[in-house]
Amino acid sequence: MHHSMRLYSRYRESVLKFYIFMARWTKIPLIGRLVRGVANLYGKKGSAAYLLTIDEAEEIVDISEGLALGPCDCRAVFRNCDKPINAEIMVGLSRNVFIEERPHDYREITKEEAKDILRQCHQRDLIPTIVKCRQHFYAICNCCSCCCVPLRLSKEYGIGNALGRSGEIVREFRKRQLLNEGLKVT
Repeated sequence: MHHSMRLYSRYRESVLKFYIFMARWTKIPLIGRLVRGVANLYGKKGSAAYLLTIDEAEEIVDISEGLALGPCDCRAVFRNCDKPINAEIMVGLSRNVFIEERPHDYREITKEEAKDILRQCHQRDLIPTIVKCRQHFYAICNCCSCCCVPLRLSKEYGIGNALGRSGEIVREFRKRQLLNEGLKVT
């Protein structure tokens, strides 16, 4: 897992607030274009989220070597709705710094529990996304449009690389899992 993830896991509430604070600068003439450009570059090279279908999310759950349920930090911080807070599914327990840093916030779950959570969230009109930092996928979020930072960055502030869509995410996730296990990828 990338070293910046440990730092982010400790201070994620402050980081999320900072992202929205900086995104507001995109509305300022002249400065906004620069801020948007830097944010889009960061989304492309650093950290981003990807929209998933429910089937893709369930397939990622099946591929994952370990799962844990924890709080959606976007909803916990911004509280713009009454959707469930415990709706973030951490993937890959053995390398997950969030669980190491905050073990009291997470509990291990089975693949069936994770799929049930995905379906329940889908029925509540939450959107499954997978979050990636550099080359590492670490969580499936169940996002609402009013709290989700990547969704808000994209929709409200024009930072399109904060949230994207790729039909290759499951394949890329599988490839990353195999690389982490030391297996040859073809």
